[in-house]
Amino acid sequence: MDLKGRWISDLGNGRFRNPVLYADYSDPDIVRVGEDFYMTASSFTFVPGLPILHSKDLVNWEIINYAVKELQPIYNKPKHGCGVWAPSIRYHDGKFWIYYGDPDLGIMMTNTDDIYGEWSPLVCVKEAVGIIDTCPLWDDDGKAYIVHGYANSRCGIKSKLAVCEMSPDGTKVISEDTIVFDGTVSHPTLEGPKFYKRNGYYYIMAPAGGVPTGWEVVFRSKNVYGPYEDRIVLRQGKTDINGPHQGGWVELENGEGWFVHFQDLEVYGRVVHIQPVTWINDWPAMGENIDSGLCGQPVLEYKKPNVGKEYPVTAIAASDDFLSDTLGLQWQWQANNCKEWYSLTENKGNLRLYGIGASGEDAYMWNLPNVLTQLWQSPSMITTVKVSMPEGTGRTQAALGVEGLKYGYIALKDNGTVIFVKGETNGGSKAKEYIAADKIISQTSVYLRTEVKGYRNAMEAKVVCSYSLDGRYFNALGEFDAMQGKWVGAKHAVFVSGEKGSYADFSDFKVM
Repeated sequence: MDLKGRWISDLGNGRFRNPVLYADYSDPDIVRVGEDFYMTASSFTFVPGLPILHSKDLVNWEIINYAVKELQPIYNKPKHGCGVWAPSIRYHDGKFWIYYGDPDLGIMMTNTDDIYGEWSPLVCVKEAVGIIDTCPLWDDDGKAYIVHGYANSRCGIKSKLAVCEMSPDGTKVISEDTIVFDGTVSHPTLEGPKFYKRNGYYYIMAPAGGVPTGWEVVFRSKNVYGPYEDRIVLRQGKTDINGPHQGGWVELENGEGWFVHFQDLEVYGRVVHIQPVTWINDWPAMGENIDSGLCGQPVLEYKKPNVGKEYPVTAIAASDDFLSDTLGLQWQWQANNCKEWYSLTENKGNLRLYGIGASGEDAYMWNLPNVLTQLWQSPSMITTVKVSMPEGTGRTQAALGVEGLKYGYIALKDNGTVIFVKGETNGGSKAKEYIAADKIISQTSVYLRTEVKGYRNAMEAKVVCSYSLDGRYFNALGEFDAMQGKWVGAKHAVFVSGEKGSYADFSDFKVM
């Protein structure tokens, strides 16, 4: 496997380094089934959504599927920062279940008995505005519950966790919310809860204190509705791992425990770490240098989980030769997509992207639904793609770029000009773009390149955009300081904008 352009966590000596995924898999949750671990993460309005990742050892991961192929019609256009928030994944009654809160729609659910296959159509378990970060629990007596948080931006409530009962089949809520903890004073911005039961105790594990600087809290009670005791179990401590929280706990077959969580690295997104977990007097203790209050700090390097054997180093795909008839799993559109937007068969070995006739601000990269994206997977990387415009492509431009609140791209226009464009947005639908540089090349094909240069603080990045006529010698056309998107890290992006039906071919997409 070609691992260039990607971060490798496995050190090859029985140890690993954090993060295990240097990629924006925000709000991760995890479940173990036998010898296999499965993880999902927030995907907001990028489609397909709810990525399914698989690992044998919690260190080496691959993406195997998506649970959602299409979101509700309100996401036919980009609505950055909306959609799928903080999902949970569980295995119950022979099925995999994922629940998530859509802040504008309510509690959504999908399930499957084949995690590699099709997932059921989304079901709204409870219609509501402002309910987020949901997690189910099937109890020993057959009853089912769900815990959730609230989005202050939608309903004016925050820092509170609620539990309600579901039907045993997990398809609908059958009781009113019961507030089980108010963290306004002790744990502000309390959110992202995960629900467990162990040794007769109900546990809610949840982040507080805010994404950049917060901590992980565990709540414990003998009654599902409380009252709950609380303890902080993970803080940044003396490490550089800020805001270590929001994730899921998993136990190995041998009883060894691990906590999967994210760290916010701004432009790089919310990257994934794992922490060892030990239990002391029925309280979990996470990380290392655990104090008398059972609070630890994150590990930067540690021995790998003891799963009984060694597994090969793996990584999520990045480069793409476009030889398959289906898009690689690394790709996501930034809204519900249409089959008319692309073809992998019209010119074999090429991804043909089509214009949709958008104009004005709707044609800006930030607002185009037909932008194909993928996550960054390393602090620094060089991405190159060849773009061709066969005769008769129509009035169009074909681009390679990086998307975020500050973004940029380099593009070939149908008139044989290469342009460098810079853009900026406040996170909503308002954006502005302008051509910062251009160069007449009088060719119908060109190699486009973006080079991400990570800064020393690992939270900012400069992107240099360049082009080449032969694929060997590249000429820089411009640069910009990339920014994260709305709740997400910056992303690679390819797209065509122009009159409806116009097109361009992309080939040999490489990330180094």
